[in-house]
Amino acid sequence: MNELHILTISKELNVGVAQVIATATLFNEGATVPFIARYRKEATGQLDEVQITSIRDRLSDLKMLDDRRSSIIKSLEERKLLTDELRKLVEGAESVARLEDVYQPYRPKRRTRAMIAQEKGLTPLADFLFENQNATVDDEAAKFVVESEEENKAVPDADAALKGARDILAERFSDDTEMRVEMRKAFEKDAILESKVMFGKEAEGIKYQDYYDFSESVATIPSHRLLAIRRGSNDGFLYFRILVDEDRATDMMKRRFLTGNGPAAEQISLAIEDSFKRLLGPSMETDSRLTTKKRADEQAIKVFMENLRELLLASPLGQKRVMAIDPGFRTGCKVVCLDAQGALLHNTVIYPGMGGHKNDEAVNVVLAVCHQFQIEAIAIGNGTAGRETEAFIRQCGLPASITIVMVNESGASIYSASEVAREEFPDQDLTVRGAVSIGRRLMDPLAELVKLDPKSIGVGQYQHDVDQLKLKDSLDDIVVSCVNGVGVEVNTASKQLLKYVSGLNTRLAENIVAARTQNGPFKSRKQLLKVPGMGPKSFEQCAGFLRIRGGEHPLDGSAVHPERYALVEQMATDAQCTVADLLSSDSHRQRIKLEKYVSDEVGLPTLKDIQAELSKPGRDPREQFESFSFAEGINKVEDLSPGLRLPGIVTNVAAFGAFVDVGVHQDGLVHISELSDNFVNDPAEVVKVQQRVQVTVLEVDIPRGRISLSMKTQREGAQPHRSAGRGSDRAPAGTGNQRRPTHGSNQRGNDRSNNRGNDRGRSQNFGNSLGDLF
Repeated sequence: MNELHILTISKELNVGVAQVIATATLFNEGATVPFIARYRKEATGQLDEVQITSIRDRLSDLKMLDDRRSSIIKSLEERKLLTDELRKLVEGAESVARLEDVYQPYRPKRRTRAMIAQEKGLTPLADFLFENQNATVDDEAAKFVVESEEENKAVPDADAALKGARDILAERFSDDTEMRVEMRKAFEKDAILESKVMFGKEAEGIKYQDYYDFSESVATIPSHRLLAIRRGSNDGFLYFRILVDEDRATDMMKRRFLTGNGPAAEQISLAIEDSFKRLLGPSMETDSRLTTKKRADEQAIKVFMENLRELLLASPLGQKRVMAIDPGFRTGCKVVCLDAQGALLHNTVIYPGMGGHKNDEAVNVVLAVCHQFQIEAIAIGNGTAGRETEAFIRQCGLPASITIVMVNESGASIYSASEVAREEFPDQDLTVRGAVSIGRRLMDPLAELVKLDPKSIGVGQYQHDVDQLKLKDSLDDIVVSCVNGVGVEVNTASKQLLKYVSGLNTRLAENIVAARTQNGPFKSRKQLLKVPGMGPKSFEQCAGFLRIRGGEHPLDGSAVHPERYALVEQMATDAQCTVADLLSSDSHRQRIKLEKYVSDEVGLPTLKDIQAELSKPGRDPREQFESFSFAEGINKVEDLSPGLRLPGIVTNVAAFGAFVDVGVHQDGLVHISELSDNFVNDPAEVVKVQQRVQVTVLEVDIPRGRISLSMKTQREGAQPHRSAGRGSDRAPAGTGNQRRPTHGSNQRGNDRSNNRGNDRGRSQNFGNSLGDLF
């Protein structure tokens, strides 16, 4: 374990050295982030998942730095360039940028102008000019004139000799480590990003119009604007530069390299100007492009992660018998019925929009299947025809006890065409699979959404523009965090859900499902040790996150880790009762004095977790499900008008605002300036994905497909819709209420398969197109 790295991480993250050492040790032993955060609080000093993840990531970054350092040292040794002083500089570099700056003069290069001048023997002239800046130069330069028929040796006159010497000096100045450090700081602090429209692309690239003649400080430009400009550049509509003031930059270099005022100093000054224009400036601009892209990626990924967490932790309806409807106009509405475990019982098609006997027939089918399968809730996909289908269902005369919910269907078609869906329903077509996914999302959003690539769920921005590996790793971290935070019922979970459990992988998840299928439900956590491939370390990591309701041991259905069963049993003995009594009786639990059980291995943090778990074993941390309804009579964009006040669902949060679904198949934008009556610096501080809000319509631009909304409460002329009270009094605008109904995405219909034609009409890429403007 590298002591310097431990100290570096401790200082950067403001955590104790002992905490970093303990966490690093646990990682080396094969522990995962959820396990360390939940079951090793005493060891880490109660670090949370974010801190533990940060330590993991910095350990990885510093290992990469060490690997690069070793590679550079090996290269220098092989070329016999490594001196004791250079080794010290390489080993002391604290960042990749610093390391590369140290290595820059020794980096193998393609043949440069400086190399050509060196081959002509002009290095002594370059040295003379730099060391004697008050001297004259003509006589000295004349000494290096060489007549030769070979071009690579010829120096025809003194001017050519001076030019070659300047080329050598220009490369030296550009490669100077300290100069690069100083210039990099100048770019970070003072550089300006300028973008222009490509010639002849004004009309074609109109959505990037705001960036046709644009400039902003690199230090302050928001990530969404930088990514929008880069996208415009990649699409061929924009070009951009990152520049610093050239005079100020060359003045910096002159302060470092210019020491005289004679004719030789004039040559030095010319070499400095050439060095910045041709070498150092472009090099720093390239570095700045990379560092600003990395920073923008990190900010965009962070927003995506926060949005994904809220969506995955949406309130589940739970184990209810559900009818799910995938709406459609021409092709009809696909109807499926699921049992309380999500198994497909029945499927059919109804045509409620055809009028006459077709409509009557659809009513009869809905009533019949609701009765036959004892339906408790109806999930309706929120794509095109979703609101119309909802209105039809509400007019069917169903019992009031049946809950009717609009459900986010983004990604449903991706699931329906996936290998996972084909394996689950090999005999069903795409439409049936998609409808099943809609119904299961209502029952348990987390369990169903883990079957999808998070990027297809539609709660991010610029997800195709950022570092894809970093995005995948970050989103996987969120999925792992959510799955383990909620816990998984091992006897009903899919292998796609199980693979995200701490300590498990795809192979082990498949083996668990296979063992369950072959031998029947697991009766105890101990049985997991018999699963092929399940070793002691895997069991240690996963056992506490897997639940077995009604298991042989009363704690098998809780988050208490098996390694603490003996401790709880001792508590029960001391309280003169059974473990089952502790789980069911508060009076028995009150007899427990936690301090009595503190030991070298178990401290109060773990004991308090156990106490909380005993009071609510296997509790679901997600909020209780509450139904939500859009305003009646507002089904399409044409129904909106400025001043109308409506209930809505936040579907996506971006750096410039939030997208809200008000039930018209197209999300509206609440710009950051309209999120609250008070100043908002970060939209995530005010709104979350899935949050219920009240919005006022500001503007409706039908030709461009844009809806502008406001969450301010002091809007003049705002008129509540006559039925907006339905489901609209739960979260006043700007309150930050974070209830999570199962609903929402700003990319409706964006992922529909081609065989469905134009049956889905949500705003495709609406979030990203608006993002390009802010």
